[in-house]
Parts: sequence; structure tokens; C-alpha cells
Amino acid sequence: MKVSVLGCGRWGSCIAWYLDKIGHEVLSGGLENAPEYIQLKNEMHNDYLEYPSSIEVSCDLKYSVERAEVIVISISAQHLREYMADISKYDLKGKTLVLCMKGVEVSTGKRLSQVVEEFIDKDKTKVAVWVGPGHPQDYVKGVPNCMVIDSLCEKTKEMLVSEFSSSLIRMYIGTDLIGSEIGAAAKNVIGIVAGLLDGLGYQSLKGALMARGAHEISRLIGKMGGNPLSAYGLCHLGDYEATLFSKWSHNRMYGEAFVSGNKFEKLAEGVMTTKALVKLSQEYDVDMPIVRACYNVLFEDKKVADAIDELFDRKVKREFRIK
Repeated sequence: MKVSVLGCGRWGSCIAWYLDKIGHEVLSGGLENAPEYIQLKNEMHNDYLEYPSSIEVSCDLKYSVERAEVIVISISAQHLREYMADISKYDLKGKTLVLCMKGVEVSTGKRLSQVVEEFIDKDKTKVAVWVGPGHPQDYVKGVPNCMVIDSLCEKTKEMLVSEFSSSLIRMYIGTDLIGSEIGAAAKNVIGIVAGLLDGLGYQSLKGALMARGAHEISRLIGKMGGNPLSAYGLCHLGDYEATLFSKWSHNRMYGEAFVSGNKFEKLAEGVMTTKALVKLSQEYDVDMPIVRACYNVLFEDKKVADAIDELFDRKVKREFRIK
């Protein structure tokens, strides 16, 4: 299968490496002036992995789109709309678009698949999401993990799971596109909170964060029309180890750096997703105290310790709500 992976960052390069490894004809596409693209084009490696000669590297967007049967997109979530405006200039009929990024559009509160659908003929171009745990640093060492592919089209997700599964990544067929997208996006916010706790030396509180964070996100997913149980699957809870504990988690590192007053230079999608989730919590009337506390710390200058105190001072409630 001919696959073009658009985006040469950490995850995009890993996806290209992986899909080539399991036998697909892979092109790794990036922006001509982007440092990560230039390094891969000139040196065929980055800080995480080395490309084999079988991977084609190109900055020609038209060629990258038109050669592919499947187009995997792995860029910053907040840039997806402008990127789709460029991609949609070319013929997408009969192609499958797979989103390998995790976020919610801040300006609209839309899931990323909804953004893509504004630019395509849904009858002729299929959209899927590929989410779940894992780090390039582990995959290149042969450490396996499990992920999930979801779509509104049953045939599309079944085809992708069949084509993309291997002994390195066990793929599961998703059953709830809303939950898969919201859960995957929200785990980055919980990851930032985990980093804030690490920065304070409150690591023992991360267990409670996992339990209450997943419950909080499950209620939002349910209000949005998804299956609340999705929050406890691979898209969200299943990704907690890689996001809340791993030394390689950008979102966790961002939170830890925030506490110490250091600037974190790499992409942490959870920052803008925090804004988006606050918007959704208001729109769907869902109480999300952990997300709100994260927002107050990142954007309202509230001290982390004060935000935690406020969470602990909330009115006592039953652990699980019947409805």
C-alpha cells in the first residue's frame, strides 16, 4: 500500500518508520523550510530514529497527496485547518485520511475529524483517527504496545487495522469516534497536571489523578454523545502510563517545567487542548474540576498549590454518580 505520512516531527517520523518496517511504500512529507524536514531529507535520521533508504522524503505536497492511497497526517492539532485548506486543493477522491494527532480545535471546539470533514466529500474520502500509547524511543527498540483506529466507516477502520497491525503494534478496531478523539485529546491535559504534581513532589497523588481524571473525561464524552466507557480504553486511560509517567512525555515535562519556572520548547498539545476542553465543558454543562484547575494555572496565573487546595476543598460527593 502506498502511504504518505505528512508531518516530520517526532510522531510523524515514527509512523513513517513503522509503516515502512511492516512493508508499505512510504513517503515522509514535510515543509521545505522546517528544520525537522531538512534533517530527515539530508541525513535520513533525527533524534529518535533512522530512516532506511526505502522511505522517500519530499516537500512536494501535490506529489505526496496524489501518490498515496492512504494519507497519514501528523502535525500540530491547531494547524490542521490551514493544512487541510492546502491539501484539499488536490484530488482526495478515493483516498483515506488518517489523523495521528491528539487535540480539539480551540477556536471552534470541534474534534479534528470534524475539521477535516469540512474540506472533503465524505462519500468519496474517508477519515479515520489513530490514537493510543507509545513513544518512538520504545518502538525503535522493539518494545510493543497497543493502539486503536476509529472511524465512522466500518470498512475503513477494519481495513486500516488489518494493514497496520503487526507484532510491534497490536491494533484494535475503535467503536466510538467521539470518545476516541476526545479521550485522546484530553489525556494530554491530564498529562500536564501529572507534570505539575511531579514538579511539586506530589507523585503519590497521580493515582488519584488517574481515577478522577478518567471519570471526569468520561462524563464529557457521554454528554457529547459518545460512550463514557471510551475514557477507560486505549485512547485515554490506556495512554496514561506514556503520558503521566514517562520521561519522554512532552505534556508531563511541560507541567513539571512550568512549576520550576522553566520554558519548555517542544510541542505540548495539552496546553491548547485545556482551553478547548473548558469551552466544551461550558457548552455541554459538564463539571470538570481538574481541567478547570489546569486552565486556571496555565492561563489565569493561579498557583499550582492553591489550585490543588481548591480541588480538595470542594464539597464532598459520592465517588460514582448513578446518572
